[in-house]
Amino acid sequence: MLAAAGVATFSLTFPGTAWGLEGFGPWSLVSLRVVLAAVIAGGCLLALRTPVPRRRDWAGLAVVAGGCVLGFPMLTTLALETATTAHSAVVVGLLPLTTAAVSVLRTGARPPRAFWVAACAGAAAVLVFTVQQSGGSLGRADLYLFAALLVCAAGYAEGGRLASVMPGWQVIGWAVVLSLPLAVAGAALALPHEPVRLTAHSVAGLLWVSVGSLFLGMVVWYRGMALIGVPRASQLQLAQPLLTLVWSVTLLGEDLPVAAPVTAVVVLVCIAVTQRSGRRGSRKGRDA
Repeated sequence: MLAAAGVATFSLTFPGTAWGLEGFGPWSLVSLRVVLAAVIAGGCLLALRTPVPRRRDWAGLAVVAGGCVLGFPMLTTLALETATTAHSAVVVGLLPLTTAAVSVLRTGARPPRAFWVAACAGAAAVLVFTVQQSGGSLGRADLYLFAALLVCAAGYAEGGRLASVMPGWQVIGWAVVLSLPLAVAGAALALPHEPVRLTAHSVAGLLWVSVGSLFLGMVVWYRGMALIGVPRASQLQLAQPLLTLVWSVTLLGEDLPVAAPVTAVVVLVCIAVTQRSGRRGSRKGRDA
């Protein structure tokens, strides 16, 4: 449930970013996003007198900061300047499989074969659906999206590992605080050169992607990954592109593709298989 709550929060990230781009430039939006999240996270860390992480954990926190706090938001924001939110959903469609693969390489876990078959099938369904809806063309936005996929998967996998030794909110909290100096420098450079137009949409988008997506969503997401494991939690994100499509229609007025219900059924079946096989793999590991 915690991981699913994180997925629901993340499904609003692309629409929120699209709203934010109505009033901010891409570099300004990402920099301000991190600054606001760091103020909230830093305040929580100070108020609760949270101890400083161990020296050996800072390298992992740097990976989370580079992948989830800075890399993924910046690359997807640049992509959304020219791509629709529906097209950009290909990133989160492929993210579960990539996160699971990175986690396996990082931790040495061995999910059963059925897990990988279902994960690949779900990822393929989402990828075919999204590429077909975009006309099959790949451009600069797609390069941004695929780069975002890789850095975010690394951040998720490392964050899930760290969440087993410290609370999930501290993982993202320290990662955001670690990113603050770069964010402040980025805001100082970007704001004088990019136009700023404060509207209800742009302010709401900025607040959501900073407070919701970058902090609160990450808190429950990392806690969920720590409880059920990174590979299993990552497969819940197969539902995220379809949720994003719903928000795209509701909030942005984009057309809902006819193939969406069919893809939804395929994705939900794949999620069920990955969750069941993941539990079997965990039991076998404990029995061994």
